[in-house]
Amino acid sequence: MGFADQRFNVNLSILFTELPLLERPAAAAAAGFTAVELWWPWVDSPTPEQSELDALKKAIEDAGVRLTGLNFYAGQLPGPDRGALSIPGEESERFRANIDVAADFAASLGCGALNALYGNRVDGVDPAEQDALALENLTLAARAADRVGAILLIEALNRPESPKYPIVSAPRAVEIVDKVNAATGLGNARFLMDLYHLSMNGEDLPSVIERYAAKTGHVQIADNPGRGAPGTGSLPLEELLDQLRKAGYDGLVGLEYKPGDRPSAEAFEWLPRDAR
Repeated sequence: MGFADQRFNVNLSILFTELPLLERPAAAAAAGFTAVELWWPWVDSPTPEQSELDALKKAIEDAGVRLTGLNFYAGQLPGPDRGALSIPGEESERFRANIDVAADFAASLGCGALNALYGNRVDGVDPAEQDALALENLTLAARAADRVGAILLIEALNRPESPKYPIVSAPRAVEIVDKVNAATGLGNARFLMDLYHLSMNGEDLPSVIERYAAKTGHVQIADNPGRGAPGTGSLPLEELLDQLRKAGYDGLVGLEYKPGDRPSAEAFEWLPRDAR
Protein backbone atom coordinates (compact mmCIF):
# COMPACT_ATOMS: atom_id res chain seq x y z
CA MET A 1 0.00 0.00 0.00
CA GLY A 2 1.21 3.59 0.50
CA PHE A 3 0.38 7.07 -0.71
CA ALA A 4 -0.42 5.84 -4.22
CA ASP A 5 -3.25 3.73 -2.80
CA GLN A 6 -5.01 6.67 -1.13
CA ARG A 7 -7.32 9.33 -2.55
CA PHE A 8 -6.46 12.93 -1.69
CA ASN A 9 -8.08 16.33 -1.82
CA VAL A 10 -6.41 19.72 -1.43
CA ASN A 11 -7.39 22.30 1.17
CA LEU A 12 -7.51 25.59 -0.72
CA SER A 13 -7.43 27.65 2.47
CA ILE A 14 -3.85 26.63 3.32
CA LEU A 15 -2.49 25.59 -0.10
CA PHE A 16 -2.52 27.84 -3.18
CA THR A 17 -3.19 30.83 -0.93
CA GLU A 18 -0.62 32.81 -2.92
CA LEU A 19 -3.41 33.02 -5.52
CA PRO A 20 -6.77 34.81 -5.32
CA LEU A 21 -9.55 32.54 -4.08
CA LEU A 22 -11.23 32.20 -7.44
CA GLU A 23 -7.98 31.05 -9.11
CA ARG A 24 -7.22 28.29 -6.63
CA PRO A 25 -9.57 25.57 -7.95
CA ALA A 26 -8.00 25.75 -11.40
CA ALA A 27 -4.51 25.68 -9.87
CA ALA A 28 -5.40 22.54 -7.94
CA ALA A 29 -6.72 20.97 -11.14
CA ALA A 30 -3.52 21.95 -12.99
CA ALA A 31 -1.53 20.19 -10.26
CA GLY A 32 -3.47 17.02 -10.98
CA PHE A 33 -6.13 17.01 -8.26
CA THR A 34 -9.81 16.34 -8.80
CA ALA A 35 -11.17 17.27 -5.34
CA VAL A 36 -10.78 20.27 -3.03
CA GLU A 37 -11.95 21.42 0.39
CA LEU A 38 -12.22 24.86 2.00
CA TRP A 39 -12.44 26.64 5.29
CA TRP A 40 -15.26 29.20 5.19
CA PRO A 41 -13.72 31.63 2.67
CA TRP A 42 -15.48 34.81 3.81
CA VAL A 43 -14.02 35.30 7.29
CA ASP A 44 -15.83 38.60 7.80
CA SER A 45 -19.21 37.44 6.58
CA PRO A 46 -21.28 34.38 7.45
CA THR A 47 -23.79 35.50 4.81
CA PRO A 48 -21.92 36.81 1.77
CA GLU A 49 -23.68 38.23 -1.26
CA GLN A 50 -25.15 35.61 -3.57
CA SER A 51 -22.88 36.93 -6.32
CA GLU A 52 -19.82 35.93 -4.28
CA LEU A 53 -21.20 32.44 -3.68
CA ASP A 54 -22.04 32.10 -7.36
CA ALA A 55 -18.55 33.22 -8.42
CA LEU A 56 -16.86 30.61 -6.24
CA LYS A 57 -19.27 27.91 -7.40
CA LYS A 58 -18.49 28.79 -11.02
CA ALA A 59 -14.73 28.74 -10.37
CA ILE A 60 -14.98 25.27 -8.88
CA GLU A 61 -17.18 23.96 -11.67
CA ASP A 62 -15.08 25.56 -14.40
CA ALA A 63 -11.94 23.95 -12.95
CA GLY A 64 -13.56 20.53 -13.14
CA VAL A 65 -12.87 19.71 -9.50
CA ARG A 66 -15.29 18.55 -6.82
CA LEU A 67 -15.83 20.37 -3.54
CA THR A 68 -15.78 17.57 -0.99
CA GLY A 69 -15.48 19.48 2.30
CA LEU A 70 -16.49 22.90 3.61
CA ASN A 71 -16.23 24.57 7.02
CA PHE A 72 -19.10 26.48 8.51
CA TYR A 73 -18.31 30.09 9.47
CA ALA A 74 -15.55 30.00 12.08
CA GLY A 75 -14.60 33.62 12.73
CA GLN A 76 -11.14 34.88 11.85
CA LEU A 77 -9.55 31.69 10.56
CA PRO A 78 -6.67 31.83 9.86
CA GLY A 79 -6.23 34.22 12.73
CA PRO A 80 -7.11 34.29 16.42
CA ASP A 81 -10.43 32.43 16.19
CA ARG A 82 -11.11 28.71 16.23
CA GLY A 83 -14.82 28.69 15.51
CA ALA A 84 -17.90 30.56 16.63
CA LEU A 85 -20.59 28.11 17.66
CA SER A 86 -19.80 27.98 21.41
CA ILE A 87 -19.27 31.73 21.85
CA PRO A 88 -22.30 33.46 23.39
CA GLY A 89 -23.71 36.55 21.76
CA GLU A 90 -22.90 37.88 18.33
CA GLU A 91 -20.57 35.08 17.19
CA SER A 92 -23.09 32.37 17.97
CA GLU A 93 -25.71 34.34 16.05
CA ARG A 94 -23.33 34.68 13.11
CA PHE A 95 -22.79 30.93 13.13
CA ARG A 96 -26.54 30.32 13.13
CA ALA A 97 -27.01 32.75 10.27
CA ASN A 98 -24.40 30.83 8.32
CA ILE A 99 -25.78 27.32 8.82
CA ASP A 100 -28.23 27.23 5.93
CA VAL A 101 -26.02 29.39 3.70
CA ALA A 102 -23.12 26.96 4.06
CA ALA A 103 -25.33 23.88 3.76
CA ASP A 104 -27.03 25.16 0.63
CA PHE A 105 -23.72 26.16 -0.96
CA ALA A 106 -22.32 22.71 -0.21
CA ALA A 107 -25.42 21.09 -1.67
CA SER A 108 -25.14 23.16 -4.86
CA LEU A 109 -21.77 21.51 -5.52
CA GLY A 110 -22.55 18.02 -4.23
CA CYS A 111 -20.32 18.49 -1.19
CA GLY A 112 -21.07 15.87 1.44
CA ALA A 113 -19.10 17.03 4.50
CA LEU A 114 -19.45 20.17 6.63
CA ASN A 115 -16.95 20.91 9.40
CA ALA A 116 -18.06 22.83 12.51
CA LEU A 117 -15.22 24.27 14.60
CA TYR A 118 -16.20 24.55 18.25
CA GLY A 119 -14.72 27.90 19.24
CA ASN A 120 -12.35 29.04 21.98
CA ARG A 121 -13.11 29.30 25.65
CA VAL A 122 -14.14 32.83 26.61
CA ASP A 123 -12.70 34.42 29.74
CA GLY A 124 -15.38 34.99 32.36
CA VAL A 125 -17.91 32.62 30.76
CA ASP A 126 -18.80 29.32 32.44
CA PRO A 127 -17.50 26.46 30.25
CA ALA A 128 -20.75 24.60 30.92
CA GLU A 129 -22.67 27.50 29.40
CA GLN A 130 -20.48 27.38 26.31
CA ASP A 131 -20.88 23.62 26.02
CA ALA A 132 -24.68 23.86 26.26
CA LEU A 133 -24.72 26.51 23.55
CA ALA A 134 -22.37 24.42 21.44
CA LEU A 135 -24.65 21.40 21.62
CA GLU A 136 -27.63 23.53 20.57
CA ASN A 137 -25.75 24.91 17.58
CA LEU A 138 -24.21 21.60 16.59
CA THR A 139 -27.67 20.06 16.66
CA LEU A 140 -28.90 22.75 14.28
CA ALA A 141 -25.85 22.21 12.05
CA ALA A 142 -26.30 18.43 12.01
CA ARG A 143 -29.93 18.83 10.96
CA ALA A 144 -28.98 21.23 8.18
CA ALA A 145 -26.26 18.87 6.99
CA ASP A 146 -28.71 15.99 7.00
CA ARG A 147 -31.16 18.08 4.98
CA VAL A 148 -28.62 18.28 2.15
CA GLY A 149 -27.34 14.72 2.50
CA ALA A 150 -24.09 15.66 4.24
CA ILE A 151 -22.25 14.61 7.37
CA LEU A 152 -21.23 16.98 10.18
CA LEU A 153 -17.57 16.86 11.18
CA ILE A 154 -16.20 17.55 14.67
CA GLU A 155 -12.46 18.25 14.81
CA ALA A 156 -9.85 18.09 17.54
CA LEU A 157 -7.18 20.80 17.26
CA ASN A 158 -3.91 20.95 19.20
CA ARG A 159 -3.26 22.65 22.51
CA PRO A 160 0.14 24.26 21.70
CA GLU A 161 -1.33 26.23 18.77
CA SER A 162 -4.89 26.57 20.10
CA PRO A 163 -4.54 26.89 23.90
CA LYS A 164 -8.10 28.16 24.43
CA TYR A 165 -9.75 25.47 22.29
CA PRO A 166 -11.44 22.84 24.48
CA ILE A 167 -11.34 19.90 22.04
CA VAL A 168 -7.71 18.86 21.99
CA SER A 169 -7.88 15.07 21.97
CA ALA A 170 -9.52 12.38 19.91
CA PRO A 171 -11.59 11.05 22.84
CA ARG A 172 -12.97 14.52 23.54
CA ALA A 173 -13.94 15.07 19.90
CA VAL A 174 -15.63 11.68 19.72
CA GLU A 175 -17.48 12.46 22.96
CA ILE A 176 -18.96 15.53 21.25
CA VAL A 177 -19.81 13.46 18.16
CA ASP A 178 -21.72 11.00 20.33
CA LYS A 179 -23.58 13.79 22.14
CA VAL A 180 -24.69 15.38 18.89
CA ASN A 181 -25.85 12.07 17.47
CA ALA A 182 -27.76 11.34 20.67
CA ALA A 183 -29.40 14.78 20.54
CA THR A 184 -30.51 14.54 16.91
CA GLY A 185 -31.02 10.84 16.40
CA LEU A 186 -29.62 11.32 12.90
CA GLY A 187 -26.24 9.62 13.30
CA ASN A 188 -24.58 11.97 10.81
CA ALA A 189 -22.01 13.55 13.15
CA ARG A 190 -18.54 12.13 12.58
CA PHE A 191 -14.98 12.61 13.81
CA LEU A 192 -12.54 14.62 11.69
CA MET A 193 -9.22 12.87 12.35
CA ASP A 194 -6.42 15.38 11.70
CA LEU A 195 -3.21 13.43 12.24
CA TYR A 196 -1.12 16.59 12.55
CA HIS A 197 -3.19 18.05 15.37
CA LEU A 198 -3.37 14.71 17.20
CA SER A 199 0.39 14.25 16.92
CA MET A 200 0.97 17.75 18.30
CA ASN A 201 -1.10 16.67 21.30
CA GLY A 202 1.18 13.68 21.81
CA GLU A 203 -1.52 11.11 21.14
CA ASP A 204 -0.76 7.51 20.20
CA LEU A 205 -1.84 7.70 16.58
CA PRO A 206 -2.04 3.94 15.86
CA SER A 207 -4.23 3.57 18.96
CA VAL A 208 -6.44 6.49 17.89
CA ILE A 209 -6.91 4.89 14.48
CA GLU A 210 -7.73 1.52 16.02
CA ARG A 211 -10.29 3.02 18.40
CA TYR A 212 -11.96 5.62 16.21
CA ALA A 213 -11.63 4.71 12.53
CA ALA A 214 -15.24 3.54 12.50
CA LYS A 215 -16.45 6.96 13.71
CA THR A 216 -14.23 8.94 11.34
CA GLY A 217 -15.85 10.93 8.56
CA HIS A 218 -12.74 12.62 7.18
CA VAL A 219 -8.96 12.55 7.62
CA GLN A 220 -6.49 15.41 7.20
CA ILE A 221 -2.71 15.28 7.21
CA ALA A 222 0.41 17.40 7.55
CA ASP A 223 3.82 16.33 8.77
CA ASN A 224 5.14 17.18 12.22
CA PRO A 225 7.12 19.16 13.20
CA GLY A 226 6.44 22.12 10.95
CA ARG A 227 3.02 21.32 9.45
CA GLY A 228 4.68 20.80 6.08
CA ALA A 229 4.25 18.24 3.32
CA PRO A 230 4.72 14.54 4.04
CA GLY A 231 8.43 13.83 4.32
CA THR A 232 9.34 17.21 5.80
CA GLY A 233 8.87 15.97 9.37
CA SER A 234 8.96 12.68 11.20
CA LEU A 235 5.39 11.34 11.15
CA PRO A 236 5.05 7.90 9.48
CA LEU A 237 2.12 9.12 7.42
CA GLU A 238 2.22 6.35 4.83
CA GLU A 239 2.01 3.71 7.54
CA LEU A 240 -0.77 5.55 9.38
CA LEU A 241 -2.87 5.95 6.24
CA ASP A 242 -2.34 2.28 5.43
CA GLN A 243 -3.59 1.41 8.91
CA LEU A 244 -6.64 3.60 8.36
CA ARG A 245 -7.44 1.84 5.10
CA LYS A 246 -7.10 -1.56 6.74
CA ALA A 247 -9.38 -0.36 9.56
CA GLY A 248 -12.09 0.39 7.01
CA TYR A 249 -11.65 4.09 6.26
CA ASP A 250 -12.14 4.52 2.52
CA GLY A 251 -12.73 8.26 2.28
CA LEU A 252 -10.57 11.09 1.04
CA VAL A 253 -7.46 12.33 2.83
CA GLY A 254 -7.29 16.11 3.01
CA LEU A 255 -3.95 17.79 2.37
CA GLU A 256 -3.91 20.58 4.95
CA TYR A 257 -0.25 21.52 5.11
CA LYS A 258 1.90 24.57 4.51
CA PRO A 259 3.80 24.57 1.22
CA GLY A 260 6.85 26.28 2.69
CA ASP A 261 8.92 28.87 0.84
CA ARG A 262 7.81 27.80 -2.63
CA PRO A 263 4.73 27.94 -4.81
CA SER A 264 2.07 25.46 -3.71
CA ALA A 265 2.25 23.70 -7.08
CA GLU A 266 5.76 22.56 -6.14
CA ALA A 267 4.69 21.11 -2.77
CA PHE A 268 3.38 17.78 -4.06
CA GLU A 269 6.54 16.04 -5.24
CA TRP A 270 6.00 13.35 -2.58
CA LEU A 271 2.84 12.21 -4.36
CA PRO A 272 2.97 10.63 -7.84
CA ARG A 273 0.85 12.67 -10.22
CA ASP A 274 -1.29 9.70 -11.23
CA ALA A 275 -2.20 9.18 -7.56
CA ARG A 276 -3.64 12.70 -7.09
